[in-house]
Amino acid sequence: MQKVNSRLLVLEMLLSVTKDGQGVHSHIAVREVLNKYNYLSQQEKSFIKRLFEGTLERMIELDYCINCFSKVPTKKIKPVILMILRMSIYQFLYMDSVPDAAACNEAVKLAQMKGFTSLKGFVNGVLRTIARNKDAIEYPNASVAYSMPEWIVELWTNQLGTEKTEQLLRSLLIERPVSIRFRRKETIENDIAALRAMLDEHGGKITSIPYLPYAYQISRTDDITKLAGYESGAFVVQDVSSMLAVEALQAGNFFQRFCTENAMPLVAVDICAAPGGKSMLLADLLESEGITDYTIRAGDSAGSKVLLMKENCRRCGLEKIAVTTWDAVKPCADLEGKADIVIADVPCSGLGVIGKKRDIKYKISPDAIEELVELQRRILRTAAGYLKQGGRLLFCTCTINQKENEENTAWIMKELKLMPVSFADALPQQVRADITEQRYLQLFPDRQMADGFFISIFTKTVA
Repeated sequence: MQKVNSRLLVLEMLLSVTKDGQGVHSHIAVREVLNKYNYLSQQEKSFIKRLFEGTLERMIELDYCINCFSKVPTKKIKPVILMILRMSIYQFLYMDSVPDAAACNEAVKLAQMKGFTSLKGFVNGVLRTIARNKDAIEYPNASVAYSMPEWIVELWTNQLGTEKTEQLLRSLLIERPVSIRFRRKETIENDIAALRAMLDEHGGKITSIPYLPYAYQISRTDDITKLAGYESGAFVVQDVSSMLAVEALQAGNFFQRFCTENAMPLVAVDICAAPGGKSMLLADLLESEGITDYTIRAGDSAGSKVLLMKENCRRCGLEKIAVTTWDAVKPCADLEGKADIVIADVPCSGLGVIGKKRDIKYKISPDAIEELVELQRRILRTAAGYLKQGGRLLFCTCTINQKENEENTAWIMKELKLMPVSFADALPQQVRADITEQRYLQLFPDRQMADGFFISIFTKTVA
């Protein structure tokens, strides 16, 4: 087996993610590297994941530390050397199992391996100075303390207030287990037992989420596909927020009231569906209630994501989900006025999932959000065209931003003439209190064991 220098591997991952204009997504970088080097020990894989994600997450704070003790400011330091400094300081501050001297020595070796022998002294000097003074470092503001761009801190402070913003910022730095959904009521106890036994062998853990009987969190899971029950479709990876969004639709009740009465199958359309979790849960909920007269059309614009959705549906035996490639902005003539349910989890800034996808906060900008809002409304206009009279539109995002959420709900009512639907009774008691009179739900990572996620439902009123 190929011998791996873990720190060198992390360095290359960090450089690939932060490359200007061409950086890969952080969660994809982690998945691809851990799959490629799956033969590494659990300890080595955990070290790689922790150092990579932690360094990326804390870059604003780490750069502040460098600027406090380096005569050369970060903006003038060569990218490779800057990243070596960042990952080394992260080890000083947040990885107690790594001696400072060892982290410093390995950083000097990395600089030499990357062809910067002349800068070994600089690297060594800066790091040893920071190591000596690390306990005396004081942070000037929340942006540095929580390593969040100033404009995002300001955005949330204006919308949520200082106290709630600080709670949110703190929660985004907490490592979160993976959320999964067990699919089969009749075998769930056996499925959970098999997965728990496998996780126990590798120091992993499975924990129930109290307000959804099929929802659990698992830790120490470098390769989900190798876990007991994955290939057989016993469970799927899905965040709790996504589960709540589908529960809010009350699809079973909707079918009984509208489709049965008219002797028509339920037709659902999921227009920005990847990776397919909502379509799959919708199908599972309908089947669990004995409803088999339905069809679901699920599409996405990215071919790779469509292939993933098809594979997920195959693995879970969900044959009534038709997966296809499409542009959510462009209307499909054969769907106009045909759908009982339309799911529109539209592209957004992703501010609610920064805790999982740590590079988002460095890549999004206020100008990009303005462009996203325009795109969201174009997609929503197309989505509304698919609704039957009396049909329901689920509009949701994985962000915490009134411009993309609350302002869009007002736009839907004014411009698309859709009416909001109350869904409080469809959700567990633990989250109902957060549903406002405006009939939407904003989930927060520090409150509901879920992503920052926005849920609202509208209906096309019967003429």
